[in-house]
Amino acid sequence: MAAALRGRGRGGGALLVTLLGPRRGYNPLFKASELEVQRSSSPRPKPDPRALPFGRVFTDHMLSVEWSRAGGWGRPRLHPFQDLRLHPAASALHYAVQLFEGMKAFRGADDKIRLFRPELNMERMERSAQRVCLPPFDRGELLECIRALVRLEQEWVPRSDCASLYIRPSFIGTEPTLGVAPPGQALLFVILCPVGPYFPGGHFSPVGLLADPSHTRAWPGGAGHCKLGGNYGPTIALQRAAQARGCQQVLWLHGPQRLLTEVGTMNLFVFWHREDGELELVTPPLDGLILPGVTRQSLLELAREWGEFEVREGPLPMGTVLGALAQGRLREMFGSGTACVVCPVGGILYGDQWYPIPTMEHGPELAQRFLRVLSDIQYGRVPSEWAQPL
Repeated sequence: MAAALRGRGRGGGALLVTLLGPRRGYNPLFKASELEVQRSSSPRPKPDPRALPFGRVFTDHMLSVEWSRAGGWGRPRLHPFQDLRLHPAASALHYAVQLFEGMKAFRGADDKIRLFRPELNMERMERSAQRVCLPPFDRGELLECIRALVRLEQEWVPRSDCASLYIRPSFIGTEPTLGVAPPGQALLFVILCPVGPYFPGGHFSPVGLLADPSHTRAWPGGAGHCKLGGNYGPTIALQRAAQARGCQQVLWLHGPQRLLTEVGTMNLFVFWHREDGELELVTPPLDGLILPGVTRQSLLELAREWGEFEVREGPLPMGTVLGALAQGRLREMFGSGTACVVCPVGGILYGDQWYPIPTMEHGPELAQRFLRVLSDIQYGRVPSEWAQPL
């Protein structure tokens, strides 16, 4: 006979665990208080923060938590960084039953280490897990485990105001079966890597975009709003095509109106004068086609707090954007994301025609302001509840 247990986890969300009959020995949730720590016997020298490639240098330790349908969650473990051992039939390898997250830890001038709005990453990770039928977890307990990992690796957090420690949580189905079904086994793990500035030398460089309406990143009813690996692999071919045509990123379009959705792996913003002359910041809506970015949400909240111009989440048809450009009403276009905070757009290659975007001609005042304000918060130069000390 089925029974339901309700409670409230560390993350504040309501938990519902349904038990189909007696399940002795089943652990529905892992807890940070049960964290096991195995330290590396051969710690490696820390790299120069001035010469850090993205995603190629990893720290000495990682976090792992295993789950099975039979026993539930195992104890979370901090242990030396190591390769994964997977059965060749693991569902993550065949059907992309997996997800990932991206967040950062920053070391301020006061030597304190801070995480930037990590609870939003945990909420998004939970939504992604639900989309691919990976098992539930307590967001707050996972965040406490991540904090413990960063504390263990605190010497890997660069002492620099332009570098940081990138945090990559991942969650994969590991059951050894070729059946297309919810996995009966899974692994949640977190790895860390120090990363340098997105713009080398501090130069705020604009990117060119290839807009090809014959390709789309996401569609209604799909999973474009989730951070799943399956959303990223298929974009690599068009990214390579963009680079071959002299562009750095892809501007993803959708539908007969050729709606602007995302820039590469970033959310998109347009800052312009409306036809009535009023200044307005516009970004595509959270309609299932785009990822609900943490930086995106932060920029919207900042802009609304400033109250200096209109802020709107709404559709951006390509024709409307090009019309504003032709009329001299478009001031700035930029992407936003964890890696760069903001990235200015310098032009769009669309239908074999190059459309220069005057972002840099206008400063870019707004993009640089966003970058400065968020960086000051992340590195603790300006107090904010968004930057949470370890």
